[in-house]
Amino acid sequence: MSIKADLPHLLSLELGNITFNRRVLAQAQDRRTPLLERLRFLCIISSNLDEFFEVRVAELKERIRLGDIARPGETTPADTFEAVVEQTHALVADKYNLLNSEVLPALAEEGVRFLPEKEWTRQQRNWLSNYFLREMAPLLTPIGLDPVHPFPRVLNKSLNVAVQLEGRDAFGRNSGTAIVQAPRLLPRVIRLPKQVAGRDHCFVLLTNVLQAFVGALFQGMNVLGSYPFRVTRNSDLFLDDEEITNLRTALQGELPQRHFGDSVRLEVAVGCPAEMEDFLLKQFELTQADLYRVDGPVNLVRLMQVPDLVDVAALKFPPFVPGLPRALEETTNMFSAIQNGDILLHHPYQSFSPVIEFLEQAAEDPNVVAIKQTVYRTGTDSVLMKYLIDAAQRGKEVTVVVELLARFDEEANLNWATKLEEVGAHVVYGVVGFKTHAKMLMVVRREFGRLRRYVHVATGNYHPRTARLYTDFGLFTCNESICDDVSEAFKQLTGLGRAKKLHHLWMSPFTLHTNIIAAINRERRNAKAGKPARIIAKMNALLEPKVIEALYAASRAGVKIELIVRGVCSLRPGIPGLSDNIRVRSIIGRFLEHHRIFYFFNQGEENVYLSSADWMERNFFRRIEACIPVLDKKLKARVIAEGLKASLADNTQSWEMDANGSYRLKKGRVPRSAQDQLLADLSAGS
Repeated sequence: MSIKADLPHLLSLELGNITFNRRVLAQAQDRRTPLLERLRFLCIISSNLDEFFEVRVAELKERIRLGDIARPGETTPADTFEAVVEQTHALVADKYNLLNSEVLPALAEEGVRFLPEKEWTRQQRNWLSNYFLREMAPLLTPIGLDPVHPFPRVLNKSLNVAVQLEGRDAFGRNSGTAIVQAPRLLPRVIRLPKQVAGRDHCFVLLTNVLQAFVGALFQGMNVLGSYPFRVTRNSDLFLDDEEITNLRTALQGELPQRHFGDSVRLEVAVGCPAEMEDFLLKQFELTQADLYRVDGPVNLVRLMQVPDLVDVAALKFPPFVPGLPRALEETTNMFSAIQNGDILLHHPYQSFSPVIEFLEQAAEDPNVVAIKQTVYRTGTDSVLMKYLIDAAQRGKEVTVVVELLARFDEEANLNWATKLEEVGAHVVYGVVGFKTHAKMLMVVRREFGRLRRYVHVATGNYHPRTARLYTDFGLFTCNESICDDVSEAFKQLTGLGRAKKLHHLWMSPFTLHTNIIAAINRERRNAKAGKPARIIAKMNALLEPKVIEALYAASRAGVKIELIVRGVCSLRPGIPGLSDNIRVRSIIGRFLEHHRIFYFFNQGEENVYLSSADWMERNFFRRIEACIPVLDKKLKARVIAEGLKASLADNTQSWEMDANGSYRLKKGRVPRSAQDQLLADLSAGS
């Protein structure tokens, strides 16, 4: 049976992204959420929308420009863009309305204030004037627009002020408009000293200071108005796979251009005159549909630092200390612990420190002869990378597969690659045309005259900071067949030959998609034969059409399918005769749900897999991904209980999806929060 004729076959990726941010907005709207966390959620939405415009909207506009037709089962790019414009404008308006009507007034009542210029005392104005002249003015370059000074190149997402002027400058020029760009090294939030503010937590936005004192940059001229604006640009890098001879060199040449890609969005503060809006739109070759008038700071994402600047526990989520598995409480030697059995870590409820200690001990242990690791995102100040450098300096064979095209982390990864090469590590830049997204770490150790391998595989990145914010599983094992598979995977990444058939590991772009489809179809056949059949899958996004078709077919056969998809889901659940056995929910809470877990009942065997891959075309066909089974029965039970059943039982932060792509917050008489329960069960306490 086909889907209803009046509905597109698949839900829109772009509109699903907006719907996801609506669910994040609900966290900021929830008055049970601590105030500074509500502010943080608003900043997260702003950050999400930045990337949404830089990548998704930019791609959509390019498809329209090229006259691209609709993909099978989807609406046309032009229709999608029209819906995106309408829904995004509404989301932005609601975000700023919440900020101004609830969050900022409530923070002010708690002693955290953002002072607008109209409320500055004389003492505060004098202090800010001195701050402007001392810390800001020397860094600013006002650009008066005339035939010699055309409109400047404006960096992606930079803060700028358009200034309307009257009068003549020192050379007798009569320019009506100037642009002042705020250098990125200037803090966007300025804390007033307590003796000036009269309280502990009083802030002024850089925008307000610029607007108040910008006249000092135009001596002898009259400032008629100053208007903050911000432009968002296409930030995808263009690298022609067929033309690349040196990926690192090509990337180094392309990265600086990211800041000057095609414009896709213009944000201006409310109050900007229509003629100035039109002038800016013309400069950036944008239309009214691309203009976003915001009632507040145009760079709201920069308020993300405020919760870290305010030390008031009552305004934040309660602190917690990540716990440790019992196996690691009994010994500090990671190799001994892993020899005694596989070890599962559930972040952020359990600590990421065992991963760091594993690499630290490997670097220092004279019996360790080789270390191999994939790096996708690890941060600019990674202790893990430092231990890899230390290991190489100690003479160990260190091989690091660094993904240079990890979006927005390219520069950090380039820097680490350079440092690793300088100490003699083998650095491989992945495979051209395929991003290396798998999370694998292997240590080879000489024990009793033979070599033994130890492996860590994970659903999340090797990034200590995000391990405190994202939910992920990590698995340590020295199981020989798993280690053999991971070793073959590294050979595939670094060498040129074909890997031999793997025992357990499913890999993209080779076997993952085929095996996922096969596992779904096996459940379908079992259901048709009258046997119990069930699929539970948790991921960040579900978009791949063939997987969706397989799930539809399994649903029609009677397979009970429960999908926990945090972000965008193109599958339509609950359509009679097509997907009435499929339920989709999204968990949105304190932590970013990030693990990928796949469960297939398989006649009671209960096959459980941990993966780095979402069910998206890019993960199956354009990335190198790893998916491994959890073989230890006790750990498998933990993954099912903690990673799946807890989410299915959640009735406080779980959103149920309907066939139209709308979500409804699930509520129960007895509140159950998966994240709160796991914090209570697994963390070491507050």
